[in-house]
Amino acid sequence: MSVDTESVSEPGWEVDPDDEWGVAVITTVGRQLKLRREAVGMRAADFGKAVGYGEDMVYKIESGKRIPRPEFLDRADEVLSAGGLLAAMKEDVDRVRYPKKVRALVDLEGKAVELLSYGNHHVHGLLQTEEFMRALMGSQRPKLPQAELEQAVAGRLSRKKIFQRSPAPELSFVLEEVTLRRPIGGTSVLRRQLQHLLNMCQLPHVQIQVMPTDRWDHPGMGGRIQVLKFEDGTAVGRMDDGYGGRPVSEPRQLRILELRYGSIRAEALTPRESEAFIRQLLGET
Repeated sequence: MSVDTESVSEPGWEVDPDDEWGVAVITTVGRQLKLRREAVGMRAADFGKAVGYGEDMVYKIESGKRIPRPEFLDRADEVLSAGGLLAAMKEDVDRVRYPKKVRALVDLEGKAVELLSYGNHHVHGLLQTEEFMRALMGSQRPKLPQAELEQAVAGRLSRKKIFQRSPAPELSFVLEEVTLRRPIGGTSVLRRQLQHLLNMCQLPHVQIQVMPTDRWDHPGMGGRIQVLKFEDGTAVGRMDDGYGGRPVSEPRQLRILELRYGSIRAEALTPRESEAFIRQLLGET
């Protein structure tokens, strides 16, 4: 997909044609926008000028080919004197701005009362700064088109709502030492990432532990392990080297995941030791 300056700066992203629900929502929003514009007798070109965007982009949004940004709907509501009807669509639009996989993860994390996560490739997405995640995603090959990169970053940032929830869920992370040493994005980006981790360590419902590189004989050598637990007692988890990497929810499978995670957590530095270790790394970086 080719990307030019206009596609990045204009209000929204393209709709994934395989996302049936997303297509339905954006098509409905576009239809309502067009009906409102025509009802007040405003041409697409004039409307575009009034909201600060091109005529072509107006047509894309009205035809359901483009996902509008929240500020676009706010401005459209004002220009078309819609009395809040268009602005009210922001909630539905916000839910489909990101890929289905991201939306599903946000929904699960939004319901979880406990999260357990071990990672050995990079800092967990929930703990990443925006510039760190941008550098990390930008290192993919083939390189992501700019519009897709922006959407991926925004999608990951949307997951950080979990930290504002009340009551707050219990969040446990075990990070491999190497993920804290690799200078993704450069030294300055890494330093700010380490400082962010130190800030997260201060949250009462967040525990961050570091697995020293010299502790190699633990059950996480096969890759990531993640478990999300819910208020009704159910849970879902996954691990890279088991069950084909697919999410699992059967008690027997979850018991294995929790056994592995418990062993990993026991081998890692304690939260207090980990905070001191990260602080030391920051001083050395």
